[in-house]
Amino acid sequence: MKKILLTLALAFSATCLFAQQTYPVNGSYDNRPGQFAFVNATIVVSANQTISNGTLLIKGQTIQSVGAGTAVPKGYVVIDLKGKFIYPSLIDPFTTYGLPEATRGGAGGGFGGGGGGRQSIFVSTKKGAYNWNEAIRPETEVKGMIANDSKKADDMRKAGFGSVNVVNRDGIARGTSAAVTLSDEPENNNMLSAQTAANYSFSKGTSSNDYPTSLMGSIALLRQTYYDAQWYGKQKEEYNISLEEFNKQQNLSQIFEVDGWQNILRADKIGKEFSKKYIFKTTGDEYQRIPEVKATGASLIIPISFVKAFDVEDPAEARSVSLTQMKGWELAPTNPAALEKAGINFAITTTGLDNIRDFWTNIRTAIDNGLTEKQALLSVTEVPARLVGISDKVGTLEKGKLANFLITSDNLFKNGNIVFENWVQGKRFVVNKINTTDLRGVYALNVDGIGALTLKITGTGGGSAAAIERSGPDSTKVTATFTRSGDWLSINFNLRKNPKGDVRLSGYVTSASPLTFKGESALSDGTEGHWTASFKEAGKEMPRREEPKPALATLGTLIYPFTAFGTAAAPVQESVLLKNATVWTNEKEGILQNADVLLEGGKIKAVGKGLSAGNAKVIDATGKHITAGIVDEHSHIAIAGGVNEGAQSSSAEVRIADVVNGEDVNIYRQLAGGVTTSHLLHGSANPIGGQSQLIKLRWGKSAEELKFGGNDGFIKFALGENVKQSNFGSGARFPVTRMGVEQSYIDEFTRAKEYQAGMAVKGNNVRRDLELDAIVEILNNKRFITCHSYVQSEINMLIHAADSMGFKINTFTHILEGYKVADKMKAHGIAGSTFADWWAYKMEVQEAIPYNGAIMHNVGITTAFNSDDAEMARRLNQEAGKSVLYGGVPEEEALKLVTLNPAKMLHIDNRVGSIKAGKDADVVIWSANPLSIYAKAEKTFVDGIPYWDLDQDVIVRKAQQGERARLIQKMLDSKSRGARTQRPVFEAPRLYACETLEDYSAELTELERSHSHE
Repeated sequence: MKKILLTLALAFSATCLFAQQTYPVNGSYDNRPGQFAFVNATIVVSANQTISNGTLLIKGQTIQSVGAGTAVPKGYVVIDLKGKFIYPSLIDPFTTYGLPEATRGGAGGGFGGGGGGRQSIFVSTKKGAYNWNEAIRPETEVKGMIANDSKKADDMRKAGFGSVNVVNRDGIARGTSAAVTLSDEPENNNMLSAQTAANYSFSKGTSSNDYPTSLMGSIALLRQTYYDAQWYGKQKEEYNISLEEFNKQQNLSQIFEVDGWQNILRADKIGKEFSKKYIFKTTGDEYQRIPEVKATGASLIIPISFVKAFDVEDPAEARSVSLTQMKGWELAPTNPAALEKAGINFAITTTGLDNIRDFWTNIRTAIDNGLTEKQALLSVTEVPARLVGISDKVGTLEKGKLANFLITSDNLFKNGNIVFENWVQGKRFVVNKINTTDLRGVYALNVDGIGALTLKITGTGGGSAAAIERSGPDSTKVTATFTRSGDWLSINFNLRKNPKGDVRLSGYVTSASPLTFKGESALSDGTEGHWTASFKEAGKEMPRREEPKPALATLGTLIYPFTAFGTAAAPVQESVLLKNATVWTNEKEGILQNADVLLEGGKIKAVGKGLSAGNAKVIDATGKHITAGIVDEHSHIAIAGGVNEGAQSSSAEVRIADVVNGEDVNIYRQLAGGVTTSHLLHGSANPIGGQSQLIKLRWGKSAEELKFGGNDGFIKFALGENVKQSNFGSGARFPVTRMGVEQSYIDEFTRAKEYQAGMAVKGNNVRRDLELDAIVEILNNKRFITCHSYVQSEINMLIHAADSMGFKINTFTHILEGYKVADKMKAHGIAGSTFADWWAYKMEVQEAIPYNGAIMHNVGITTAFNSDDAEMARRLNQEAGKSVLYGGVPEEEALKLVTLNPAKMLHIDNRVGSIKAGKDADVVIWSANPLSIYAKAEKTFVDGIPYWDLDQDVIVRKAQQGERARLIQKMLDSKSRGARTQRPVFEAPRLYACETLEDYSAELTELERSHSHE
């Protein structure tokens, strides 16, 4: 006992070493060193080195030596840890420890007034020489914000952590993080590194600026900031604190917080553009696309928080749980193992856990799912230390490093292991008493008023569970509630045949050899008395049966994409001969009867009659019709994080290419309608929107693989009520009138011409402007305009503005008064993409007529029908058929309205839009005349690959019905075993249209907050 007290006293006195050197002491100085020798322990120096029967020497806050057979110098307090283990304390590389919660400032929260009439906020309201946008705040330094949080520090120490990296999770460019220990010393003594990394995200956080409102806007803002910083470093005209700090931070580690694996790839593209190697803090879904994630070459910081099972006992509520949610619940625990198997470097963070106490449970779950213990240790020690630049101080137990270590009862990852102590900077923090008496065994128990009983104490840590037995004719056995604090005990039970009900015992150990207890008793009838217990024999516990680890093979398979109708194996490209069909060529050959089409190598090899199959697969298409794949000139599917960046009159800098979403189920649904190519457009919230992206509907492929490739670039312009914000309230951003819309075009092209002239002068330090770059491309016929349009007056206005400023309009899209200006459009070579029969849904379409498409076609304008709607796109063939009814357009020409003509508008008719040898094998087999409402797309080929197959769809649906049933049963079993569950919440798919407004960044901030528990 004296030795234990001496050890405690010296451990306490060791804190004197950490007294702040610049701070005075109110009293006598005590500079005694804390010198300790931990002997006879199994010391895990690192994941690659373990010393048996080793000795660890520490002095003050530093490790002096570690090894086997080390002599203990004079003056060291010796602590015998025979049978115990020593590990490095854990490191969390991504926390908000010690930071105040950020609050949104100003009156921000969405552009356009939101109906409330507030003024838009375009530039920062922050006082000082800072960046124009408050989401760019690299001047933020965590080192000046951290304050000790004793409760959180204690919780993390109990889980085994000794140090953390602290990140400000507010903004797009977030400033620098700092690493601190979890000692209870003043902040001055806990700092490991005042600048560990520069930090980024796609969330604007608490910024009061309207811009950005979309994911593509966040990407554009960050890209522009890099270019601004490059320019800033070469000029002396402007002082900007934010850009000054941004440049200074480029040599630090770069941590980028992302939401989902697709955002890893998006951020990585920015990194490659500016030669940056980001460390990605992720949300743990990388297992869904390991090859793509690995290809980035990035290191990751992954959460160990796993989705709780859904409570699916109610069949009605179970229908609200999607296949994606179910499979995500099952497969998320495999993520660490999948990363390890792929050789991806990763650390683990507690961020996202509902409670820090879940950390070890989830780590062991990951191990059960294939993560090795070696990698688990690396991911919570050495890897995070390296990532945040503190490996010279912590992460392993080596001479000269900080004395941050754990004393445990067993292997750190073994179920039942006890963390006894966590030493941080040489200071001892007790988690569980190391010298607690082992109370396990069988005792003779006597309770006043009850009589003789048998007490059995079992469990881990010297005793953590108890049972009570009564012998004789009224024998019974019950489990007791057992708690202990050192040598103090509390036992509560109820013998079911006991007339006096509940029995409550409290007491303490009175003798260690033999073990005896005594204390006071209380019965439910108010009777009070005493109780004693004396040791009889060691408990004869059955050895705990190790539960078999779940085999990875029992888990469901990955599907691509990770959503409904995704498949484990993608369809393959084959040589296919389609025989005996009615072929709508859209070429001079017209409609061929009983003809063949040969697809080979992703191209149309031949078209004609009696073609030889060779080695090709033959499909008998007798009685069926074959057409080119449908091309949708105006679509908003497969877009992530918002379709509008409308906080400014021009958002020409944003790119749909940055936010293509390959997981959108509408890709599959539209393949079922014969669509093979979609032109993804920015919305219509501002006069000049963003750059569009052309994709092929290659179901299951990543965003990059969806992109059409080799095509001209386009950009969205807009006219009308949306642009001038007729329904957005007052006080919104310019313009708010139709004449203001015209002026915005004049201003933009005037600025672009001046910008282009400045860039052409050799030696000029002109700031790269991504917005004006796009406008210059228009002037140089390298990017083409498709303009959202309705009324005649505005169409005339833009044609006039184009003439006066020297640019061209390629297409007026969903134009409904084209019939009024068809002559002018024909004279200017402007195409018209319209709706078949939409009208009267708002004021500016009051004069729309169903004959509009036919009239423009008859005048000689390249005319098309577009969708602008995810549902309509599945029936564009029927929309084309309407032109036969409204206007008498010949059937062959009607089909061209959704195939060849939109291909011409998009400058891709050399590859798609007709059935011709040499063109891409994007073709559809229809069950009937493709203009008929009864026609079904039986097969849709893209590049010769059948991404849609009516018969295969039946198989996929049936298989996924079975998969849902399996997962539902698995969740029910999980709940019955006591696992925590959550109520099903239906995740409605986001469907965008031209006028859709949202604040992606604000929504993301709320999501981050909901997953930031530590």
